[in-house]
Amino acid sequence: MKDTLFSPAFGNKPGTLVGRDFDMKLLAAGLDAVPGSKERARLIIGQRGLGKTVLLLELADYARQHNYIVASPTVVSGDMLERILEKLERDGQKYLPPKKNRITGGTLGFLGFSAGIQTEGDKEPEKSFAYRLLDFCIKAKDAGKGVLILIDEVQGNSEELKKLIIAYQEMVGEGQNIAVVFAGLPATVSQALNQHVLTFFNRASRLQLAPISVSEIAIYYHKCFERLGISISDPWIDRAAAETGGSPYMMQLIGHYITISASDDGVITEPEYHRALSYARKEFIADICETTLSPLSERDIDFLEAMSQDEKESSIKDLCTRLHVEPSFGQRYKNRLIQAGVIVSKRRGFVEYAVPYLNEYFRMQKE
Repeated sequence: MKDTLFSPAFGNKPGTLVGRDFDMKLLAAGLDAVPGSKERARLIIGQRGLGKTVLLLELADYARQHNYIVASPTVVSGDMLERILEKLERDGQKYLPPKKNRITGGTLGFLGFSAGIQTEGDKEPEKSFAYRLLDFCIKAKDAGKGVLILIDEVQGNSEELKKLIIAYQEMVGEGQNIAVVFAGLPATVSQALNQHVLTFFNRASRLQLAPISVSEIAIYYHKCFERLGISISDPWIDRAAAETGGSPYMMQLIGHYITISASDDGVITEPEYHRALSYARKEFIADICETTLSPLSERDIDFLEAMSQDEKESSIKDLCTRLHVEPSFGQRYKNRLIQAGVIVSKRRGFVEYAVPYLNEYFRMQKE
């Protein structure tokens, strides 16, 4: 069966935003706040697969409907500032007057026809990013529009990011109608917070993404499979929802593989159903688990691997015994990995994985 509803790929905007209504309300409230207020600078923090980019895309759509010119999500890179200005100019071209090229020099030829005319538009004057952004904000304000800049994949050591933050603070000082929303992984955001120039992030409003409610995912699956004409029992839907671990990405993966496993008349057999779940797990482990672990140290990995001996939560005391280390070591690495968003502590002295299927990943490595 052809899949027309699920979008299991990074950065894809699904047709329905599941379980993020309150998060979207918070982000929308920031755009409705007074220019310069704390809510105008947001920081979305979440592990891979929790839908940070999707939220940015949803916010972009909302902002355009509420009188904002938007620089759509831009990944932090060496040419980030130029790309932001290009995106703003493209998004705002139907609202702002076009640039006019004024003749600045040249010669006149036979019968008055010109030759070698030079205009201001032939070469962009060398102006700073902050100057050009302020100029754009002023024009947008004259047109009754605000400016929204969306940044994805925050990096703590980016000079471009520092320049953007400094420029934003200058725009606020100038009284411009501007807002900025950043999104990043817990580990990279933590690095950014430790950068002296980026202490701005400490003052920004933070939105920590949590896993989606499994019950909301089950409701979503019911609606999708009914719409697609797939016959699937309630227990199978409930299990599929539970298998997602609350991850929006895993939700899309499982929905996709169940859909394409169904026959043209909407029937899915038990072997095909279990095969769909297995394919989704393997893809999630490769896409999310492996990339989550790649920047961690060997000792971080040792700590996480020791946790895989437990079914759900692990005692810090037991982990220290397994690793033959002092309690101070266990506490230090517990704090590091919580800060990186890889584990959580729901009660004193115990931790568990924050990323679905890490337990299965480590067990697979031992086979």
